[in-house]
Amino acid sequence: MAREVDPAEYRGLRPVRLDARGRCLELIDQRLLPGEERWLRLDALEDIAVAIETLTVRGAPAIGCAAAYGLYVISLGLPDQRDAFLAGLSAAHARLARTRPTAVNLFVALEQQREAIAAEPEASVPRLREILRETAERHALADLRACLQMAAHGAELLPAGGVLTHCNAGALATAGHGTALGVIRTAWSRGTQLHVFVDETRPLLQGARLTAWELLREGIPCSLIADNMAASLMARGEIQAAIVGADRIARNGDAANKIGTYAVAILCKHHGIPFYVAAPETTIDRSLATGAEIPIEERDGDEVRIHGGALRAPPDVHVRNPAFDVTPAALITAIITERGVFAPDLL
Repeated sequence: MAREVDPAEYRGLRPVRLDARGRCLELIDQRLLPGEERWLRLDALEDIAVAIETLTVRGAPAIGCAAAYGLYVISLGLPDQRDAFLAGLSAAHARLARTRPTAVNLFVALEQQREAIAAEPEASVPRLREILRETAERHALADLRACLQMAAHGAELLPAGGVLTHCNAGALATAGHGTALGVIRTAWSRGTQLHVFVDETRPLLQGARLTAWELLREGIPCSLIADNMAASLMARGEIQAAIVGADRIARNGDAANKIGTYAVAILCKHHGIPFYVAAPETTIDRSLATGAEIPIEERDGDEVRIHGGALRAPPDVHVRNPAFDVTPAALITAIITERGVFAPDLL
């Protein structure tokens, strides 16, 4: 039985938040980790949009929180005349919606803000700003609560031994605690003797830079591996389960996640290892029948050509750089949400 959790008791990392005065969006700059822990304070539309586009903030739930808080802080600089305010807010909404196409949490957060504003058609501009802040705070709190609840459900699934994870699905990717990494955190805190295999997650090394950083901060045993080492470790019996997050899940259970996730799922299937996906309900896009309908973001080729500031390939070589792939539901053992653990076809 999953234990009850209280977000008010959470004291871990909150990577997306309002500043103490409630006038700026504060983000930990994930591009600089693990070398430097720097917090940014943003209040302008373009700065917030670029922060999302450049992976200063990343992870579907964290992107949603950044967009929700972002609309509020942007509203503070909009005109006090109602029509001009609403026009500016609509433009900000449209700009943020163009930042990252795959992460559905972004669109959920923006739609929540739009609906909240529409629900009070006679509200004054000061009241509209209050609505935006209240809605953003509810969104972030709901995401943190969902992470804690899915961790409580999923922790019961993880066996002792090696657990593989891909990309970063920890506190940095959410309002706090994490999805897949939150499950690992909670399992470890309950005494499950696990060892996390962190694959580096090319081309931007979110596993090596971010997941390893989070695990080391909390003393959870881990080993960093190159992406192409997972099959060998599975064949040697060193990995007993794999768990990942998701950026969008179709209603049939197909799940989009960081590129390379599909390959991990295939390896798990071949070796008879359970493959779990942990994601909040906001990540499930029931408007899409299958994963074939999920838009896949294609990013700049220099993310592959250049590593650590140095050119690692011919500068004029053509690059394909899809940021995500889709794992078919048939390869997923179970999907863990705040509601519980489900077979992919029973979401």
